[in-house]
Amino acid sequence: MNAPESYLGQHPAIASIRAWHDELTTIRRRLHRNPELGFEEHFTGDLVAAELQRYGVGEIHRGVGRTGLVAVIRGRRDDSGRRIGLRADMDALPMHEENDFEHRSQRPGLMHGCGHDGHTTMLLGAARQLAITRNFDGVAHLIFQPGEEGFGGAQAMIDDGLFERFPCDAVYAMHNWPALPPGTLAVRPGPMMAAADRVTITVEGKGGHGAHAYLAIDPVLVAAHIITAAQSIVSRNVSPIDSAVVSLCSIEAGNSGAMSVIPREARIVGTVRTFRRDTQDMVEQNLSRLCTSIAEGFGARATVQYERIYPATINSRDEALFAQRVAEELVGAHKLVRDLEPSMGSEDFAFMLQKRPGAYFRIGQGTGTGGCFLHNACYDFNDGILPLGAALFVRLIERGMPLPA
Repeated sequence: MNAPESYLGQHPAIASIRAWHDELTTIRRRLHRNPELGFEEHFTGDLVAAELQRYGVGEIHRGVGRTGLVAVIRGRRDDSGRRIGLRADMDALPMHEENDFEHRSQRPGLMHGCGHDGHTTMLLGAARQLAITRNFDGVAHLIFQPGEEGFGGAQAMIDDGLFERFPCDAVYAMHNWPALPPGTLAVRPGPMMAAADRVTITVEGKGGHGAHAYLAIDPVLVAAHIITAAQSIVSRNVSPIDSAVVSLCSIEAGNSGAMSVIPREARIVGTVRTFRRDTQDMVEQNLSRLCTSIAEGFGARATVQYERIYPATINSRDEALFAQRVAEELVGAHKLVRDLEPSMGSEDFAFMLQKRPGAYFRIGQGTGTGGCFLHNACYDFNDGILPLGAALFVRLIERGMPLPA
């Protein structure tokens, strides 16, 4: 599917990659048909390695962070000593696809519902162009990351020596964004995605008969008070110019077949989203204090397990401003969004940004085939933006490690 000119513009880097747009589309749809969960990306890894070899990439390192890959592409010169990393995620989601097009998932219960098939393909397109031209002074490290969807694949690669084995002065990644028009790029200094924490609250009461509730300590009642009171943490403790979300999304207690049994225990599970570390600390402290106090007021006991799963995705200033200049060169000022509102979703590229400076982009794709947002059973990646995403990766390398004039 070749995109109209309005998607892509006339930049030479985009024009070069458009020559094999159809091949990239075929790759992307093969990946879509064969989705794999985190740390199970064996088909994906084999396909990526085979394509890299076909492009003449001679250094391919597999098994980094279990199922991750890193491709090393050297420029025409290495006088600068610079190293830049480009990252794409590879895994799919445990969800059933409801699309009926030919390239729909062939694996029941698994689906590329977030567009990682497209991200992987764009990085492959960049690899092909970089391997052909090598118009840079330094070394490009192309990072194909496993397990982004809740598995901490970025941290697994870091723990496996990613940045010691493949040094990076800066690292960049992008994610498609259906809320932006096709061909639009968005990047800003500072927060892009929120930290994601998991909260598990266990309320211990005293079981009994529903007809004689005065002889019990009802943990369901206590849990209800906790859920309501928890909403005051943000509204009365977080500055209006800061952002935080406390969502208690699940409660488990008792047996629906036993209408007259007050259970001994209730369990609440939810998530907290923040951008700033001090806000994150405050929410954790206040939630623990609130739960303990409410439970004690009813004669019950509450324990809070607070797990910091993903840190906030924070773009470093210099790299984000550089990324804006590269993006504007490709799409023009009118298609560059410099002040995109940060998302309260999370992204484990944040782990890489904690270790190295860099920036995380949004690439607009419109609503695509399915007319819906990410993680929807009717979602599909918009193949029309493949050359633009690949060209963006290429220009980050060429502009970040330019050959001497």
